[in-house]
Amino acid sequence: MWNSSFQAQALQAGIRPDTVRNVLATAQWQPRVVELDRAQPEFTRTPWAYLDSAVSPQRVAQGQAKLAEHAAALQAASARYGVPAAVITAIWGMESNYGSNFGTFRTVDALATLAYEGRRRAWAQNELLAALRIIDQGDIAADRMIGSWAGAMGHTQFLPSVFLRHAVDADGDGHRDIWGSVPDVAASTAAFLAGEGWRRGEIWGAEVKLPASFDHARTELSVRQSSAQWAAEGVQTMDGQALPALEAASVLAPAGARGPAFLVGHNFRTLLRYNNAVTYALGVAQLSQQIEGGAAILAVWPRDLPALSREQVQALQMALNERGFDTGSPDGVLGPATRAGLRRYQQSEGLVADGYATTELLTRLKGSAGPAAASTAIPAR
Repeated sequence: MWNSSFQAQALQAGIRPDTVRNVLATAQWQPRVVELDRAQPEFTRTPWAYLDSAVSPQRVAQGQAKLAEHAAALQAASARYGVPAAVITAIWGMESNYGSNFGTFRTVDALATLAYEGRRRAWAQNELLAALRIIDQGDIAADRMIGSWAGAMGHTQFLPSVFLRHAVDADGDGHRDIWGSVPDVAASTAAFLAGEGWRRGEIWGAEVKLPASFDHARTELSVRQSSAQWAAEGVQTMDGQALPALEAASVLAPAGARGPAFLVGHNFRTLLRYNNAVTYALGVAQLSQQIEGGAAILAVWPRDLPALSREQVQALQMALNERGFDTGSPDGVLGPATRAGLRRYQQSEGLVADGYATTELLTRLKGSAGPAAASTAIPAR
C-alpha cells in the first residue's frame, strides 16, 4: 500500500515511470535501519573523547597521504571554490575515514524504510524522491547508491537533496559520482561549503588563552564581535601572535572553564552547515590544521570529568527546571537551552558560568554537594 502510494507521488514529481517502477520494486525493508534510527546513546560524549578519535595521529597521517596522493583533484577543487585542500581532505576523513567506511546500505532501501516507518516520514520521503531523481538523471545506478543507514551517501556523506544542490561532475565523464570519483568528491565537497558561504582566504579561527577575569557566560556562538574587540578584553593566541582577523568572532570553550578555548569566525560557522555540532566543526578545523603540519590543541582537557549519561542529563534538566532555570523539555541532550539554564544557575550560586554540565553540578543541584563538588564547580573570580 505505501509503495503504491509513494510511486504515485514520485510520478507526480516528474520521475520517469521506468525509474519509479524498477527502483521501488526492488526496495527492501531494512529492520536494522529502524533499530539504528531509534537507538539513543547511553552516555553523552566528552569533547576530548570525540576529538581523540576524530583527529587521531593515524587519521592525520592518512590525511597527509591522501592530500599528496590526490593533490591534483584536491587543489583543483580548492582553486575553483576557495576552500583549502586540507579542509576538503579533513571532511573526507571525518565523514568516511577517506572512503574506507561510507556505509553498506542501499540508499533507496534505507530511505524507503524510514519513509514507511513513520518517525521522520516527511523528511525521508523528500530525500527518497531526491534519490530517485539522482538515479533518473543517470548520475548513479540504484545498486551503486550506497551509504549510511540514515541516507547519507558516498565518500563525504551527502544526503540526496544536498547532492542535487551541490554535487559536481569534475572529471567530465557526464556523471556526478561521489562514490567512485575523487575529483567529483573533492569538487562537490568544496562546492557545498562555498554554496553555504565559505569565505576564500579566511581562517576558521585559532586556539586562544582567556584572561582570568573572562566571563565564560559569553562562550557561545551567538556572542560575536571583532578579533580586535576580543583582544582588547585580553584574549590572546597561544603563541603570542596577533589574533586572526575575524569580523564576527565567537569564543568557545567546549569543555567549560577548565578546558581549551577557541576564537572562531564565519568559516567555522560554515562548517556547522555540514554537521551542526561544535565538536564536529572543531574536528574538521583541527584535522585540517594538523594535516598541513600545524599544531595540535595545546591546552589540557579536564579528562578527570566523567561523561554524563542521558539519564543524568535529564535529571540535571529536571532539577534546573524545578529551580526555575528553564531548559525546555528534559530530553537528555545538552543543547543551547540546557547550557543557558545551567549558566543562570551557576551565576546564582556564584560559580563560573561556563554552562558545562558535570556530575558535581548535578549533585549540587540535588542539594547534596560534597567536597568533590568544589573541585570542578569553579567559584567565580
